[in-house]
Amino acid sequence: MTTSQLIKDQKPGAARREGHPGIALTVIAACQLMVVLDATIVNIALPHIQDALKFSTTELTWVVSSYTLTFGGLLLLGGRAGDILGRRRVFMTGILLFTFASLLGGFAQEPWQLLAARVLQGVGGAIASPTSLALITTTFPEGPERNRAFGVFAAVSAGGGAIGLLAGGMLTEWLDWRWVLFVNVPIGVLIAVLTPLYISESERHTGRFDIAGAVTSTAGMASLVYGFIRAADEGWRDSLTIGSFGAAVVLLLAFALIESRAKEPITPLRMFADRNRSGTYVIMLSLAAAMFGMFFYIVLFVQNVLGYSPIEAGLAFLPVTVVIALGAGLSQRFLPVFGPKPFMLVGATLVATGLAWQTLLSSDSSYVGGILGPMLVFGFGMGLNFVTLTLTAVSGVAQHEAGAASGLLNATQQVGGSLGLSILTTVFGTASRDEAEKQLPNFLANASAEQKTEFATSHQLPAPWGHEVLAQGISTAFIPAAAMAVLALSTAWLVIRVRKSDLEALSGSAGPGVG
Repeated sequence: MTTSQLIKDQKPGAARREGHPGIALTVIAACQLMVVLDATIVNIALPHIQDALKFSTTELTWVVSSYTLTFGGLLLLGGRAGDILGRRRVFMTGILLFTFASLLGGFAQEPWQLLAARVLQGVGGAIASPTSLALITTTFPEGPERNRAFGVFAAVSAGGGAIGLLAGGMLTEWLDWRWVLFVNVPIGVLIAVLTPLYISESERHTGRFDIAGAVTSTAGMASLVYGFIRAADEGWRDSLTIGSFGAAVVLLLAFALIESRAKEPITPLRMFADRNRSGTYVIMLSLAAAMFGMFFYIVLFVQNVLGYSPIEAGLAFLPVTVVIALGAGLSQRFLPVFGPKPFMLVGATLVATGLAWQTLLSSDSSYVGGILGPMLVFGFGMGLNFVTLTLTAVSGVAQHEAGAASGLLNATQQVGGSLGLSILTTVFGTASRDEAEKQLPNFLANASAEQKTEFATSHQLPAPWGHEVLAQGISTAFIPAAAMAVLALSTAWLVIRVRKSDLEALSGSAGPGVG
């Protein structure tokens, strides 16, 4: 049979080179790795981005939040698009958009250019990530082969953060901070080229896009986050601060109204009717809010106060990823024995303890004495909760709605992280301004002429006075972070009532949720 006959006999949308499941899985996993990695690879480069593009510390939070907000806000819409338009087509669209946005971000010369690129990255990630998971179900037959594929996907999702920390450190130190974005370009192009060769198109389903719900929810959360960050710089009485909070209330109320009336809502409100599921979402939102803030501010502390290089900063966070993996493995193994609630309670307690410990940070704190211990306690607590919350979120859900339940949990994590970081930034801004006023007389009395000239140009106190300001702001910001963990603990104690027997039916379907 000739090549032309083979092509003619193929089904429409079939992969041009079928029968290579290993390559297909590599393509899908590479996409997930790129999207997950981008959350941490940029974090390590934040101090260098701040210096290059002249961000203030409070404005710098938008480099993280602009990505996570759009990613979390449009995640469920991206999954719906794959079902309606075809998963391979939507997957490739998301990859190409993410790649193009990474290229634009790498060339950014102004803060607004980088933030616009990060927003586009978030949109591309929201399109590509849920369809990459769904492509596993259409590419691999049900049974051991699909379970192994889900295992690889979950491992990549879990390990992507650690890889991003190291890769971000190496690229920033050996090349330039712009390469934490440029690195996505060759990977994205390669994935886009290989996808039609080794992955077949999925069957398209009828349905509607809840564009209004996606736009109002994302815009509402963005307004809320902007309000907190604006308050950090301009205060609570600023007209734009008040206006952004007012816009957030209007948009989020409109979102709730739209979802209650939509025939195919992006966020089915019935998902919140179950107390265990609602409690799970609150716990994830609270823990993610604390986690994003912790990573953001500790990155600044180890590089700007302790003087770590980007590579040293990446290595400094590796113990956290190890204990998170240990906690997740322990909870997965013993969930059938003890049920989910003990892991939620112990995990949230450890997270709160680690964050409360970090409120003791000062400019004299060392890595081992002031950072490593709290981060290990925090990381193990987070690890105990990740798998537990995922399984609880899909407990008691009909099989055809399990994807929506776990997808909503993922969206809650991203949006909660953005919201939490903005709240911590408000506290950081107030505390650091107060500390700067205390340090200013001492600075003026003891600084050299060169240091005073530097201050007149940058309006930032140089070391050691600047270290005192940054350390005080960061340690104070961990107070609301610890309060968020206490909220998660209280919710787990008072709301969650899942029994061991409720999770037994999930043993065969945990893969997608864990991923």
